[in-house]
Amino acid sequence: MKSTTNIENRVWFCDYLRQWDENDFIHLAPADEFFVWTIRRPNYQNDRVWSLSLEDIETNERYQDICAAPNCIGIFLCFTAIKMIWVIKDNGASWDGAYYRQHILTEKVIPFLSSPENVLDSAEVVYLHDSAPCHKANATQQLLKASGIDFFDRTEWPGSSPDLNVAENVGSILMDKVESLMINEHGSDRYSQAVLLKHLQNVLHELENERELFENLLESYPERLRAVREAYGGHTKY
Repeated sequence: MKSTTNIENRVWFCDYLRQWDENDFIHLAPADEFFVWTIRRPNYQNDRVWSLSLEDIETNERYQDICAAPNCIGIFLCFTAIKMIWVIKDNGASWDGAYYRQHILTEKVIPFLSSPENVLDSAEVVYLHDSAPCHKANATQQLLKASGIDFFDRTEWPGSSPDLNVAENVGSILMDKVESLMINEHGSDRYSQAVLLKHLQNVLHELENERELFENLLESYPERLRAVREAYGGHTKY
């Protein structure tokens, strides 16, 4: 659930970006990581952010009944107004700072955002990630600064704000599409990691060039920030 500090930081962030318009937000490169399950698992972290009380968070009986120990695959994605990149987490690897800096930032994100083929203007790109520990680490912040990639650092990004990271929307689309494919599986291995990986990769390939989707999400930022201000830092429809 949002703390008083979260709410204050959200209002501050909206005021901080008050002078930005759609032409500024179109240069954002939102990113986030997700776990995609054979059977959709409730996002308890987001439930805690948006609920009014812990008692409002219901146990997902369907999830528990269908698959007691479902397989899942970790996925990182980042997109610009032009293109999306994605990284499927190595089996057994942890989203710790060292993994994030080497396999995500150094090998994927920094080269991606530095290439004029992937961004509208490499000099205007602003990398947007949430307040995950791997992103807040000093070593991560220093790596991004040394790379020349502009970004919202840990003193700027407000915690508990999934509505302000439009990568969450792409993640939801991804999970919806994968879940619909998994539901239509009828073989004995329908809940296997191999089947999940097949569908996940196919959907990611379909999404990576959805330029209209990416532009629409980035252009939604002025309305999102306005909604947060009108809610005094509280819940929004996003």
